[in-house]
Amino acid sequence: MFEDKVVLLTGGTGSFGNAVLRRFLNTDVGEIRVFSRDEKKQDDMRKRYRHPKLRFYLGDVRDRLGVAGAMRGVDFCFHAAALKQVPSCEFYPMEAVRTNVLGTENVLDAAIAAGVKRVICLSTDKAVYPINAMGMSKAIMEKVMVAVSRNLEGMGTVICGTRYGNVMASRGSVIPLFVDQILNGQPITVTDPAMTRFMMTLDDAVELVLYAFQHGGNGDIFVQKAPAATIATLIRAIVELMNKPDHPVREIGTRHGEKLYEALLSREEMAGAEDLGDYYRIRPDGRNLNYTKFVEQGEPKISASEEYHSHNTRRLDVEGMKELLLKLDFIRRIIKGEYAALED
Repeated sequence: MFEDKVVLLTGGTGSFGNAVLRRFLNTDVGEIRVFSRDEKKQDDMRKRYRHPKLRFYLGDVRDRLGVAGAMRGVDFCFHAAALKQVPSCEFYPMEAVRTNVLGTENVLDAAIAAGVKRVICLSTDKAVYPINAMGMSKAIMEKVMVAVSRNLEGMGTVICGTRYGNVMASRGSVIPLFVDQILNGQPITVTDPAMTRFMMTLDDAVELVLYAFQHGGNGDIFVQKAPAATIATLIRAIVELMNKPDHPVREIGTRHGEKLYEALLSREEMAGAEDLGDYYRIRPDGRNLNYTKFVEQGEPKISASEEYHSHNTRRLDVEGMKELLLKLDFIRRIIKGEYAALED
């Protein structure tokens, strides 16, 4: 389905962008465009991949003209550009709004104007019952995506979204931090060992986006069912894999905006979610603002469903967490003593 097609990755120098490149560069895809504001990361990627199908566009999703220029001639767009670091967004919430909300509006407007066939917007579990600025901005991003998608009938563009839990070993996540602290002889710093988080690999993240690409309709949001683990279990699995079972751990307290557990679907969403086996589909509410006082057949009703969160999903034990960690290439290389893997 990607044969000779042009794919644009916003925020393409991040972990997700690199995973997509590893998956697609040697297929029959026509061209992959990486759009981001970091010239150093772009130059690193250019040297790393050295591939004729790869093109780089320097710019920021906040800039409508820059986004529009990169979008010309694009068939499909994966919108991953975002501010994701929770404490940073707490101190600079308007920066999160400018990138995550207004930047998304720019991407969607440019995609529609350019006749892009499909746009997949990447969201996060922090958008469900958000308590921090990053999650709030992502929740509004989802609302923008759904609102824009309502007006696309007959226009040839499909816009849908995905929600992720914790993507293991992605840039800025705790797993590389913990490994680096062990290698440098520093105590592992943990905010709250009782916190639970969904655990997904980067390959899982790409599979979720491809599933949404194949099956999504306008306004749909897809969620992959994922296991979860406490941070204490994650740490125990890492130190045992690295043969450092007695490595010191220091509890530093919850950071700004952190939650004890994350939810991937709210109670209200679970009441109407479509169970697709490995995934949930959240369909948009197709009604308009012309409400009647009578409940007509087919109108949604909210039931007393329980939200889908990292405290009530399948819980990994230490051995299960080890098995998942060993799917990560950089963990396997660290265990073999290839410490330079941390710099890749």
